[in-house]
Formats: sequence, C-alpha cells, structure tokens
Amino acid sequence: MKHRGRHRRRRRGRALRATLAGTALALTAAATLISTSQAAGGDNPGGLTRVTTAAETAGLRLHENLTDHRALDSLTHAMGGRVGVHDVLQAADHPMRERSACDAAETAALPVKPTATRAYCWDNGDATTPQWLPRSVTTSGDADNDGRWGPDRVVLSGWTHDDRHAGRHSSAADRGLARVAFIDANDPARLAYRWVLLVAPRADGKGFEAVRTRLSGMVWYQDKLIVTARDSLLVFDLQRILKADVDSDAIGRVKGGYSAHGYQFVLPEIGSYRLTGGPCSTADDRTVPCFSALSLDRTSTPDSLVASEWFPPGGTNRPARLWRYAYSTVPGRTGLLATDAHGDVRATETYETDAAGVQGVLSHKRPGASRPDWYVDRAPAVGGRHGTLWRQTASGAKAATCAADETHACWGRHTTSLSYWQQTGELWTLTEGAVGEDDDSGTGSADGRVLYAVPLDSVDDALD
Repeated sequence: MKHRGRHRRRRRGRALRATLAGTALALTAAATLISTSQAAGGDNPGGLTRVTTAAETAGLRLHENLTDHRALDSLTHAMGGRVGVHDVLQAADHPMRERSACDAAETAALPVKPTATRAYCWDNGDATTPQWLPRSVTTSGDADNDGRWGPDRVVLSGWTHDDRHAGRHSSAADRGLARVAFIDANDPARLAYRWVLLVAPRADGKGFEAVRTRLSGMVWYQDKLIVTARDSLLVFDLQRILKADVDSDAIGRVKGGYSAHGYQFVLPEIGSYRLTGGPCSTADDRTVPCFSALSLDRTSTPDSLVASEWFPPGGTNRPARLWRYAYSTVPGRTGLLATDAHGDVRATETYETDAAGVQGVLSHKRPGASRPDWYVDRAPAVGGRHGTLWRQTASGAKAATCAADETHACWGRHTTSLSYWQQTGELWTLTEGAVGEDDDSGTGSADGRVLYAVPLDSVDDALD
C-alpha cells in the first residue's frame, strides 16, 4: 500500500511537472508572440492621456539664458560680418542623389506604406561613414509661412558625431561635434548641400568653441534654429552665420584668423533653454525628461514647439511624455519661446503615450477639427525592421497596415524626426542608417540613409 501511494504521488508529481512545463512553454510561446508582435509594430499604444497637474509637468519647465549680444557682435565683426543662408546654399558642394540613383539598402529603408513621393540619398562620402549619424530635419516650411527663406526653399538636416564608431580616423577634436547640412531644395531634381558647424562664442567675443551635442531634434522657426542637447535646448540665429578664414583642424581663433575644423561656415549659439529640474533621466521614477524629438505646430495658437522624451523600446514601463511650448509673440523676440517674468518657459499642453521608443513627434490640427492629431514615430524593438507611424488622439491610435500579416511596421527603417511643410502638405523625415548596437534606436543594424517626403494626406489615407 505504501508503495502504491508513493507511485501515485510520483505520477501526480510527474503530471504536475508536465502541466507546469506545458504552462511554461505556453507562456514562453505567448511571450514570443508578444515580442514578435511588438517587433513588427503590432502593439497598439492606444489613446493619449492628458497630464494636467503642476507636479507632473514641473519637470518640463525651462529657463531661458541668452548670450550677451555684445559678445556676438564682437565675434561677428572680427570674422568679417554675417553670411546669409543664401550664401551658404550658393556654396553647396555635396550633391544629393535622387531615388533612381540610390542603392538597394537605401531604397529598402523607405516606407512600405504610404509611398514616399520624394526621396534623396546623401553624397557618397556621407552615405556610409559610421562616424556621423543624421538625426533631425526641419525646413524653410517651418521657418516662414510661404515655405521659403528669402528666395530659397531650404531643408536643414542635423548630424551628430558618433564617438563609439569614430575609429582611428577621428581625432579627439571630432568627439561629439554637431553639424547641419544646409540643403538647396530650389530644384526638386537637383538637391545639394553644404555643411555648417555649430559653435558657441566665448564670453569675451574673441573666439568660439565647438558645440558638442546629440542633435536628435531641431526646429527652424522665423530666424532661430532650436536644437536638442539631451536636457536642454540650444538656440542659434540663422542671420548670424559666420565664415572661417583659416583651413585647419583647430576650432576657434588661431594664428591668422578663425578655423572651424575644416568647415567653411559656422553657426554660433545665441542662447539656451535649460530644464530647471536638473539632469534628465530615463529611469522609471524620472521627472526630468531627456529630449528626443522636436517639431513645429503652426496650427496651434500661438505657434508652438512640440517635444517628446526618449526611452529605449522595452526599456521602461512608464509612458513617454509629449508636450508643447508656446512661441513668443512679443516684438523683438522672433523665434524665441514665450517666457514669464522670471525667464521661465512652461509647457502649455502635455500628454502621455504608451508608444515607447519615440523617434519623431508631430502635432497637427486639420481644418474643422477641434483638437490636433499627434503623429508618433515609434522605433522597432528589434533591429532590421521598419518603424511604425501612429496617429494618436485621446480616443485611440491608428497606423497603416502592410504585408500579409497586416503588420503596422510600414514606416521607414530607423527614421528620426518629423517636419511638416505646410505650403506643400508634405511630411519630411530621414533614416539614420548605420547605427550602433547601443545607439538610441537599440537596433544594431546598418540600413541605408535616405531623406524623404510623404504627403500628410497620404499618411491619413493609409490608416486602418
């Protein structure tokens, strides 16, 4: 009897272990399906949640710090006066390739749905170099209502030096550099660009230093260019472009004039907006965000700067915040944000989204609509895949579907930044291309780099 009882217990134990093992396998399979779904863009983030309490938005507050104009004027005079955007475009020396001249890896990075109506690939030297990453885009459609800056149609693209892939060909002076491609877009069939290095003037106005920041977002509004610097925003004046007169590896004042590490043009910083809560964090208990993407919303009143924060896909259980700052309407403050009596800038509207890994954000209110739509570019959780462009409101989220499995991973591969050209109705973005395994996208892939445009109406028409 004891033996039979022992055998029964053993059989029950084996049955229980088998059941538990089967359950574990089922859970593993389910987790795999969920992971695959997330990697393929199948996990719907749902609707946006409005954030209204002062405690929740306190970490978004900025403080304005403007550079003494006397130092800027002194540097400008010493370097021979200002140079215009048109002058930089006239010196464009890097032709871009149209889609027909792009290679297979570059065209494979384009969206599956909707189709890009315009696509351009970079000059050969910039198309594959691992030291530099294209991270952001803005246009003269942001800068002015008519879509032009003076006589020109212009696209600006911000690139960051990727120190982890610098290799033996880069010097210490290259580390963290930030540069902007000024793209002449007057002839849609013949785009060309010139590099401009971002610099910060010395307090005495007698020289400048390199600006070293990750350009994950940028907006050109009126005469100012605002770019991200992780836990601050840097401001540049497009009417203060300067020209270096010494060609050397140095950056700043040198014997005989001014050098910009081989770049002919520099754009000096004229101020900054720093988060008042201290250094940013991507931890679950964070209050101060790390800036990710920026864009302009001309459909808000007043016009506003839209921002998002960065979390790696799958790296946190907390939702990401999307918010806006109003631009100033005070005379003499063109292109600057609206501040209070203390020089502080407060978010005027804040939401949370479950779309982790936000690489680009755009807010746009269609004619007749009471509230804007928010377009969120979500990075894939697994490398080598297309991303997803979600249109979110408080009531839900929609995205295009493509392929037989109806995946939502239809947007470009590892795109960063969104910019809406109001005059043409086009949504502009660019793909990052050769990224590292511990870069923001967390992908470890090496796809093609391409700058492309899609009509916003096509994005809306493709939504399921």
